[in-house]
Amino acid sequence: MKISAKGRYALSMLLDLAEHQNEGYITLRDISERRQISKKYLEQIIPVLNKGNILRTTRGSHGGYMLAKRPENCTAGEILRLTENTLFNRIDSVSDIDERIDMRYVPLCNGLDRVVSEYLDRITLQDILDWNIGAFDYVI
Repeated sequence: MKISAKGRYALSMLLDLAEHQNEGYITLRDISERRQISKKYLEQIIPVLNKGNILRTTRGSHGGYMLAKRPENCTAGEILRLTENTLFNRIDSVSDIDERIDMRYVPLCNGLDRVVSEYLDRITLQDILDWNIGAFDYVI
């Protein structure tokens, strides 16, 4: 599994909003400067996050963005499903398989997809904020 720039930047943007959630609506310029992500690129991600009901948006001189959910209610799986075409390359049918691949490979790929999805669905934005950098303890 590889997370695209779109997925990484969406997570980064939402983490920034979670870190600053007590400040009201946050401008895209502030997020862009803090996260060192192009404002133009963030503008492309916003419609996807709006469609997924993860962002709250307001216009005007005090406009900006904030999380539509509390950080503990927004999972990495939810965010990445919005921004990525797939979390893993699930094989759903024989037509998805190169004819040189043994069919016994299908349960392996589908099982891996399930494990990755379950893991990402357990990790919230709040969990990521709470992680102590340098003291990672991954359990899958």
